[in-house]
This record gives sequence, C-alpha cells and structure tokens, in this order.
Amino acid sequence: MTEESRPGTLLVIGSGLKVYREYLVAPIRRRALAAGLEMVLVNNLKPTWQREYFDEIAVANVFDTEALNAAAREVAARRRIVGLMCWDEPLVLDAGLLAAEFGVPGLSVPGVRGCRDKQRTRAELTAAGLHQPGFALTTTVAQAKAAAARIGYPVVLKPRAMGASIGVVFAADEAELETAFRIALSASEVDPGPYRASAIVEGYAPGPEISVDGAVHKGEYLPMFVARKHSSDEPYFEEVGHLVDAADPLMQDRELMDTLARAHRALGIEDGITHSEIRLTDRGPLVIEINGRLGGDLIPFLGRTATGIEPGEVLFDVATGQRPDTRPTRRAVAGIRFGYPERDCLLKKVTVPAEAPGLVAAAPMAEPGTVLRLPPGGYLARHSFVVCEAVDTRTCSDRLDAAAALVELEAEPIGPPRADAPFAMPAGLLDVDE
Repeated sequence: MTEESRPGTLLVIGSGLKVYREYLVAPIRRRALAAGLEMVLVNNLKPTWQREYFDEIAVANVFDTEALNAAAREVAARRRIVGLMCWDEPLVLDAGLLAAEFGVPGLSVPGVRGCRDKQRTRAELTAAGLHQPGFALTTTVAQAKAAAARIGYPVVLKPRAMGASIGVVFAADEAELETAFRIALSASEVDPGPYRASAIVEGYAPGPEISVDGAVHKGEYLPMFVARKHSSDEPYFEEVGHLVDAADPLMQDRELMDTLARAHRALGIEDGITHSEIRLTDRGPLVIEINGRLGGDLIPFLGRTATGIEPGEVLFDVATGQRPDTRPTRRAVAGIRFGYPERDCLLKKVTVPAEAPGLVAAAPMAEPGTVLRLPPGGYLARHSFVVCEAVDTRTCSDRLDAAAALVELEAEPIGPPRADAPFAMPAGLLDVDE
C-alpha cells in the first residue's frame, strides 16, 4: 500500500474529561467518518468513554514530552496523518510542535510558542504596537519588587504558563507583593513544561473581562462568540461563571475584532482555534492572553447552545486545512455557574438539580472525599456546575441564580493548610467513567 492510498488519520493529543469534552469529540467523529478519515487518540488514561469515538487509542504519559513524542511518532510511522488536534492547555505546545513536524495544519511553531508563553505573548504584542501593560519576567522576590516599582502599583502576578486563572494574584502595594509572588511562583511549579518556576509581574488593567473563541485559517482570524466572564473578588481572579449572548454587540465591535486579528498576526498563528482573554479598558481592548486551544469551562458548549456554531466541526475544518463556516444559526443566551464552597472543606456529597427553568446541564465536579481548598491554598475548588439558556441575558442570569440555589452540598469544614505546604491542585476531579 502506497503512502497516498493509506486512509488518512486525524491524530488527537489528550481527550480531557468526559463532562468537559465529549460534546466536542462526537461531531469531530461524525465529520471524520463522512470524510473517510480514521481517528487515533494518544492519551494518558486507559480508555473508557473514548472507545466509542476512536479507531485506536495509544496510552502514554502525555505530560512527558519524550513519551508523548515517541507515541505520536510511532503512530505517524504507520499511518498517514492529515490533521492533529489538541485542546488541553499543558499539551498545546508539544502538540503544536508535532503538527509542524508532521507537516499538517497547526498554530505554527512561533504561534504555539507565543500562545503558551505569556512572557513571549506580552513581548510580541508590545513590539507590534498593541496596547499592553508594563511587564517583567521574574524568578525572585527581589526581581518582582524591582519590576513592580518600575511598572507602578497595583500589579498582577501570574505564572508564566498556566490556565484557568491559577496562581493569578493582585498586589495593591509592596506590602502585598511578597505573598503574591510566592503564590504565583508556587502555582508555576505545577506546570510540567519548560516555563515553570517563574512569575510575570504586570501592570493591572481595570475593566470588564471577556473571552473570545475564534478560528484561524491560513492566518485569517474568524471570531465565533464572546463570553462575558464573572470572576471572584481581588486578590484572586477565579472564574465563577461565563455568559454567551449570540447577539452580543462586541461581536460587531470593529476595534475589538481588529485588535484580535492584529494580535494573532503578531504571534504568527496560522491554523487552529484560539481562546483569547481581553480587558475592556478606558484605553481600548487589552489582550491579556491568547490560548492556542478552545476555551475551557464549557465555554464552547455555551457558544454552541447560544449561537448554533458547532466548535467541534470548526476545529475539524481548521485541523484539516479547510476554511470553517463560523456564521451563527441560533440567537439565544447561555451561561454557566460554578459552585464553590464558602470555606475549605472535605466534600461528602453534592446533588445537582435535574430540572429548573432553562436548565441545559448540571453535574458534580468532584467526588466524595475530595478536599476543596480556596486560594491561596488551592484553586478550582469547584463542586458542581449548572448551565442555563434563555432569550436574553437578564433571564439567563436569573435562571442561573435559581438553578445554582438548588445545588445541595454536604461537606465537612477543615483547617487551613500548613504554612509550608506546597501549592496543590484539587484531587478527585470527577470523570464518571474514570
């Protein structure tokens, strides 16, 4: 059998949890079957729900670059790879480099490095003349203090390469800086990649925060939907909910869309889907970061519910070199609300509503026995989520309030972590089949 006669294969790096990502995999599988393509998954867990969607599953430690590369290259040696997908933040860099190695559409080497490395993002966007805060990469408290004095307070400290606002801390003045630096640096050490053990200090930009999920085809930026972000109070910026309105006027905001297009060009992003986070400041849109993947927190699910755009199909198109159709086919509003405990606790039981006005989905997010710690002892201490839809934003927000109030939590309060305890991600995140 010649190379050209072998069936084409779509290679997927990491599946994610069922509750967060199955809604993406199902339409990708449908498109692959229609195109006569096979699908292979390289994943770190033994397959369960994934079996339904993939022709082959290779189990490897995908968080180890050498192990991931070896597994992917072994697949490529006996299959004709025509596309590569990845939507898991810690794996985006390695996946992007593999796409370039295999000669299939991808973010590009400069593009994926610019997305994954927040320091490089700032440098590239600043050099391109885009509105950006002052910033500095630091590895010591002394460096952080000097940078903050130069930039001017208040500042934000964050790991060089993490997601979900993990380790992002606000410091109003020098008295708060040392603790903020320690928290950001500790969070950065969780990252298995090359950007660990460093923290970025940057000027704080006040204003509402949004995210925009969009596709990029041969360098052309194609926005899909805007999500309005709801975060916890300072000094931490944990994301507690999102709202997507198909009729959001920001989708027609020329300054915002021009800023996003310029930012993608500046980073050298060629093909893929990105999740951009932006502050709407009094000086105009400020790009906080551009992630080389679909949004987390079920934002693409909200986008699909509100607009009718199928993110999985868009991802299939850009991964296989086709220009996607990102025109909305629905006009609705969808939102998500995450449940957090009031204090650090040991989770005993969580019950989510089966019915509520406008309820689209609800699920536990942690297993009984999970320790949930709020910042700075831990992050993502979510016990549940609810998703609702409506015809307008006010009604959707009211429905989210009502649905969230129906969540029942049984938990045992626990004491604070030891002062010298290392930063830890919450254990026991629930994937019902794993």
